Amino acid sequence: MTSSEPDDRGARSTDENALTVQLDRARVLGFLGPGPIDEHLVHARGYLRTLDAVEGRIIDLGSGGGIPGLVLALERPDLDVVLVDATAKRCRFLEQAVTALALGERVEVVQGRAETLGRGALRGAAGAVVARSFGSPASTAECAAPLLRVGGLLVVSEPPEDAPGRWSPEGLAKLGMQAREQLIRPRLQVVLQLAACPDEFPRRDGVPAKRPLF
Repeated sequence: MTSSEPDDRGARSTDENALTVQLDRARVLGFLGPGPIDEHLVHARGYLRTLDAVEGRIIDLGSGGGIPGLVLALERPDLDVVLVDATAKRCRFLEQAVTALALGERVEVVQGRAETLGRGALRGAAGAVVARSFGSPASTAECAAPLLRVGGLLVVSEPPEDAPGRWSPEGLAKLGMQAREQLIRPRLQVVLQLAACPDEFPRRDGVPAKRPLF
């Protein structure tokens, strides 16, 4: 690197330190699970491999402690990021974290149920939906499909062990979706929104979890 070339390593280190502070806060508040913060960061950055072609808006369902949404917002400043959580306390934490990390107006915190949002202004609005520990495959797919535009991607964290058959082709087809590749380290399932989600989905609040499609 010549002296005339910018060195963003210092800025990146500052961002990561600030992010670590926020994730430590999330852990104290009980919004982030066990394990070293570095492992949570590595896991969240694994989503980036699936999002190269995504433009516009991404939605993080059940953002809670900010993983992976805050990480993706820092790593992809070209994207608008919507952090969704149904719990007021978690949303307050996320709003404070967005301010502390100077993420600006391109990161929005929305309190509400995914089913409600999928029937409203966010329907068909996202190029990608990401989720970690949001719910079962069927519930996650039904909540995500209405939010995705055609050609968009659902990217979901999967259990570390191999568990074939979790993503039913027939069930996904009802939502206009099709399973694509599964990444390893971290294990992530990628699902394509092949066609527009039918108007009948999502069903009423709570129904996707109580009466899953598959």
